[in-house]
Amino acid sequence: MALNLTPDYFEAERRYRQARSPEDKLAALEAMLRAIPKHKSSEKKQADLKTKISELRHALAAPKHKGASVDPYHIERQGAGQVMLAGLPNSGKSSIVGRLTGAPVRITEFPYGTALPVPGMAFHEDVPIELVDLPPITPGHVPGGLANALRHADVVLAVVDLAADGLLEDVETLLGVLAEHGIGADPAEEGEEPDADLSHMRVGPRIFILGNKLDLPGAADNLAALRELRPPHPPIRAASAATGEGLDTLLQELLTTLDVIRIYTKEPGKPPDKERPFIMPAGSTVEELARMIHKQLAENLRFARVWSSHGHPGQQVQRHHVLHDRDIVELHSA
Repeated sequence: MALNLTPDYFEAERRYRQARSPEDKLAALEAMLRAIPKHKSSEKKQADLKTKISELRHALAAPKHKGASVDPYHIERQGAGQVMLAGLPNSGKSSIVGRLTGAPVRITEFPYGTALPVPGMAFHEDVPIELVDLPPITPGHVPGGLANALRHADVVLAVVDLAADGLLEDVETLLGVLAEHGIGADPAEEGEEPDADLSHMRVGPRIFILGNKLDLPGAADNLAALRELRPPHPPIRAASAATGEGLDTLLQELLTTLDVIRIYTKEPGKPPDKERPFIMPAGSTVEELARMIHKQLAENLRFARVWSSHGHPGQQVQRHHVLHDRDIVELHSA
């Protein structure tokens, strides 16, 4: 039975993806729970929403003690979205983050070289995407803070070593550990194909299997065997941190998965600023752009002019006009 999600649910989910504060996330999750149709097919999704709501309420209600310890696994989200790389020891997570971002990761030949999360910023064209190299995870060794960070990421890349003799067992182990902590969805339970876009039904992160070390002997054969696994499983992608093969394609897919648009702004009589686009959730409006720049600008907004492939150049639009990727916007206030 299909979930038959309503427009109110999709609007609340969009607000959830756009939210940056815990309070805004909580309000959006509560709206999603109110809007989701109540029937047997949605029971699992209702439970996921209730779990997220409970976690956020608990976090907001916790007393803030002066001098309290900082969660070492919490990384502030930046850029178009936060992508966390999780893997067993020596899967090559650090090499991927280091190559794409230049972050000061520690690349070693021995396991457990990464002790704490290391964030870095990768770019696809002019869009920044935050990649986070996490400490390796193993059965029975996933700190609570690390699991919580994974649950709140936008995307999780489950990184595996394609050249490993026990690749299939490694994949099963890694996905099992993630599932134990509520990370990753079983597409079969949602009644969808494994590679279908389930983002409209997820509260947690989208998960991909990323096979690394594609350049090593035996990796291509192992990848073929991995792709022959019977579904359900997350989508499988392959790359090589050593040669760079597959990494540009990976960034393009991450950008698509994050479902964002880039908006350029301009002042009247001046050329647009093409160096620093505003990154917004797809479906954002002129008013939301103005509010992102400054609350008072949104309150005093009269109209905007938009240069877009979806309309006339310099077309005058009102505050509820929906923007598209690469639009150029000129805001006019009272």
